[in-house]
Amino acid sequence: MTKLRVGVAGLGTVGSGLVKLLLSQKSVIKERCGGPVLVTAVSAKDRARDRDFDVGKTVWHDDAVSLAKDENVDVVCELIGGAEGIALKVCEAAIGSGKHVVTANKAMLAVHGTRLAKSAEKHGVEIHYEAAVAGGIPIIKAMREGLSGNDVTGVLGILNGTCNYILTNMHDAALAGESRDFETVLDEAQRLGYAEADPSTDIDGIDAAHKLAILTSVAFGTEIDFGSIHIEGIRHISAVDIEYAIELGYRVKLLAIARKGIEGIQQRVHPGMVRERTAIAHVDGVNNGIVVQGNYAGTTIYEGPGAGGNATASAVAADLVDIARGHQTATFSVPTTRLERHSAASIDGISSPYYIRLMLVDKPGVIADIAACLRDQNVSVESMLQRSRNPGDVVPVVLTTHEAEEASIQNALNSMEHLRSVIEKPRMIRIEEI
Repeated sequence: MTKLRVGVAGLGTVGSGLVKLLLSQKSVIKERCGGPVLVTAVSAKDRARDRDFDVGKTVWHDDAVSLAKDENVDVVCELIGGAEGIALKVCEAAIGSGKHVVTANKAMLAVHGTRLAKSAEKHGVEIHYEAAVAGGIPIIKAMREGLSGNDVTGVLGILNGTCNYILTNMHDAALAGESRDFETVLDEAQRLGYAEADPSTDIDGIDAAHKLAILTSVAFGTEIDFGSIHIEGIRHISAVDIEYAIELGYRVKLLAIARKGIEGIQQRVHPGMVRERTAIAHVDGVNNGIVVQGNYAGTTIYEGPGAGGNATASAVAADLVDIARGHQTATFSVPTTRLERHSAASIDGISSPYYIRLMLVDKPGVIADIAACLRDQNVSVESMLQRSRNPGDVVPVVLTTHEAEEASIQNALNSMEHLRSVIEKPRMIRIEEI
């Protein structure tokens, strides 16, 4: 390779981090690639903004789409974000102009990934997106290359740093004998910059689902199907749930899970309880952790920073090095002509143990009514925790079940909700054996 000319569309945290990385590491990257990787063009909204790096003779494009068509650019790094709009137009223009694309845009790939991959193959270019999933963890490379001799049966883990920070903070507070509710910790996360002003994409599970859609396609060689993912967030997780989880020997995490079974591929994002002794239980703070289950490699685990300018810029740079070396890989593990349209397995068909928390009026016969709701759905109780209060008080009662079907649990919860002694919506958390 003589040199690789890079256009960077978007100079926010990641884009600026990438430019600085390529400048500070230029000699190392040149040595590893056999030639220089140079930023030859950039584009951002605010040209006058003071940035802590010098773009020098780099060409500035006010229009990011014109950057994507620049004849002096070999690779376009789309670091703008968003599933639609200018980010999508930049990628389409770059591919149509015969340029490789490197992107950190999980939302765009989760919605348009299959179509963009087909277009890239048609034009003889590649899409690289290591930075789109789990920030600094090279999980895409691990799955597309390191585990390429395996049939992957499952991929799961913690894919959102904001939620993991909140749940870790609530857990640590409970261990210290304090009680910190969800809203208090969320406010703190926003002040520290770990959560957006509008945190809904993170705390409602959408960000994790975007990443899971990509991992599912890589793992199973399927077309991306974001619409079939069952998504729940963490808004309903209370300090009481965290305390009971500790008492029962569990940690609460927002989990993203994809598994291949007889009925199809199951994709789901929701809070889950994992045993304290497992590795995934100890992925804390803003870190991400991913478990991949293969038929030959067995279970492999990956942990590291899931976001942040430097970690994400590092992942983008790794993709650029691959392109500079002439390393060719199908976007989602196999050529698009072989991507399958998978059958989506409903969450109603899963079986697992469950944690159920009820707020009950403490009076005779209440527990018998709850037991009847479970009995009618053939659900067996494993344990029950009740903190004593005076008769007539409202008390939390926690049940854990033996393995049961999701549909049966949902029917039982619906029956419980209509009992006069149940004063709040019953809360359920799935217990995941990992």
